[in-house]
Amino acid sequence: MRGSSLPISRRTVFKLRQVAIPMLGSVKIKLLLCGFVALTLLAVANRNRDGSSPLIGWTGDDVSLDRSSSPRGGYAIVMNTWKRYDLLKKSISHYAACPRLQSIHIVWSEPDPPSDSLKRYLNHVVQENSRNGHQVELVFDINKEDSLNNRFKEIKDLKTDAVFSIDDDIIFHCSSVEFAFTVWQSAPDTMVGYVPRRHWVDKTKGKDKYIYGGWWSVWWTGTYSMVLSKAAFFHKKYLKLYTDEMPASIKEYTTKNRNCEDIAMSFLVANATGAPPIWVKGKIFEIGSTGISSLGGHSEKRTECVNRFVTEFGRMPLVPTSMKAVDSRNAWFW
Repeated sequence: MRGSSLPISRRTVFKLRQVAIPMLGSVKIKLLLCGFVALTLLAVANRNRDGSSPLIGWTGDDVSLDRSSSPRGGYAIVMNTWKRYDLLKKSISHYAACPRLQSIHIVWSEPDPPSDSLKRYLNHVVQENSRNGHQVELVFDINKEDSLNNRFKEIKDLKTDAVFSIDDDIIFHCSSVEFAFTVWQSAPDTMVGYVPRRHWVDKTKGKDKYIYGGWWSVWWTGTYSMVLSKAAFFHKKYLKLYTDEMPASIKEYTTKNRNCEDIAMSFLVANATGAPPIWVKGKIFEIGSTGISSLGGHSEKRTECVNRFVTEFGRMPLVPTSMKAVDSRNAWFW
């Protein structure tokens, strides 16, 4: 009896092992799956209401769209335009529907004032497209001089802290603008925009000479040090700072050459903050013809601007960065 019981026990143990090993593997898989689900739920629970993740490093107040009832919780559009009335009409009609927009200021630098018919049309589309009974204010800021500096003139009665500087031939979905505004609220001293550019040291000319880099240099290196004011948020205090403190020689240079006022604003903000801008991912719809950036020698002229402004400021204030803000609610990979 004892002799026969030992083989049976071994066979039993062997069979138990055969059953137990697959079961153990299955348990491990289930535990891993449970852990993954738990981490996913934790990440979702910790995500801010504005769709950004606390891992990005922003610590701004929690923001929701119902803040449109507070003027300072919204933003003002400052739109630069020049004799492109069809584009102006399209842009105003589109942006008037954006939820947290409080006012639109059209920077008018043409020799003749806007016609009554243009005013009537734009006021009508603003009234027609404004949402939830909220009336967006439309203002023409008339300038006597034709200068690119006009887009950065101080607006005395501006009711919002946030300014969205935009050209009349560029369209973004309102959801994209609202996301960029939320990003700006988390860092209100910084420029937040859609069009990044960069600079780097020109090693062939020494450490105090720089080269201006366009989009392809940003794409290649993954770094940038400017966001262009053709589509960017910044605090209204920089309008006053530009108006009162920007060196007259820089203003004269941008007026004469009809270029580089956007670089000048990037210098001003970086000089004041010592911080880089924030690039926001957003799909750009350009509804106009190609601008001065398509002309020959554009990069060389911009490089000249950068070096001239470095001399005026007495240093290079621009700060490179590689951070990019992406709305994870609308992206598979972020």
